[in-house]
Amino acid sequence: MLNLVSLVLILLGVGLLFTPRRRLAPPLLGLGGLLLLLANSFVVVPAGHVGVVFNILRGVQDRPLYEGVHFVVPGLQQVVLYDARVKEVTLSAPHEGERRADTSIRARSKEGLEIGVDVTVQYRILKDRAPKLHQEVGPGYLETLIVPQVRSKVRDAVGQFGAAELISTQRTALETSVIQSLEETLRQYHIELISVLLREIRIPEAVAKVIEEKQTAEQQVQIEINRRKQAEIAAERRVIEAKGERDAAILRAEGEAKAIELRGRALKNAPEVVQLTFAEKLAPGVQTVFVPSTGNFLLDLRGLDRPSR
Repeated sequence: MLNLVSLVLILLGVGLLFTPRRRLAPPLLGLGGLLLLLANSFVVVPAGHVGVVFNILRGVQDRPLYEGVHFVVPGLQQVVLYDARVKEVTLSAPHEGERRADTSIRARSKEGLEIGVDVTVQYRILKDRAPKLHQEVGPGYLETLIVPQVRSKVRDAVGQFGAAELISTQRTALETSVIQSLEETLRQYHIELISVLLREIRIPEAVAKVIEEKQTAEQQVQIEINRRKQAEIAAERRVIEAKGERDAAILRAEGEAKAIELRGRALKNAPEVVQLTFAEKLAPGVQTVFVPSTGNFLLDLRGLDRPSR
């Protein structure tokens, strides 16, 4: 705004030089020049940005300008602004219907197969090292540094894995390898790597079909193995159950035999127990029972019912 006002005053002063009021021209020219000088003496660094000061006599100054208003010497110092917020670059193949160039990365797997990789890289410049970035790389660091390094690191990492591994078990390992190598390189050029996102990994269709068939066959084999293991476990369970039932039957039989043996001993040592047991088995209405003559006694059941005195 100040630049516009100063420019208007200067043009008005120049116009008055050719009129009868030419005496008003010098003050207008002086005021316009002063305003123009003031307008170029202050630089505003927006939020999320950093300014790099270039002195035509001493070169790039080591101290950057952070957010806010800063005074500079017009004509002697120039300020270049850098966006220090998180930014991203995506290298990918166009989707169906898109009209744009194919920027995806072409690499070779360990077997020499062509692999297509779509990747997104998030980064930001280090504010306190922005002057070094300006000296060594310049404002075009995305095209001259980041994109070439991303392509190179992805190609190197892909070459460490087989095609089947890249689309199955080693995707995370590939991403980690790219991050480690790219992070170190970018930091040397004063840029912080935030993340690397592997959006898509493409292998030749014929190879993908073979891999898919192989994986399907392996899954079928694994299913059969699991079924066999389940059948073996069920058979073992039945054997254990049968053995348990057998052991229980043996224990019951042994217990019954032991009980019979003990009962036989008791009956032999106390014959009257036989008579009592026989009596208990009779109908409730029978009060008296005769036993064989060899026993030499008569058991009166009514006497057994009377309480002892």
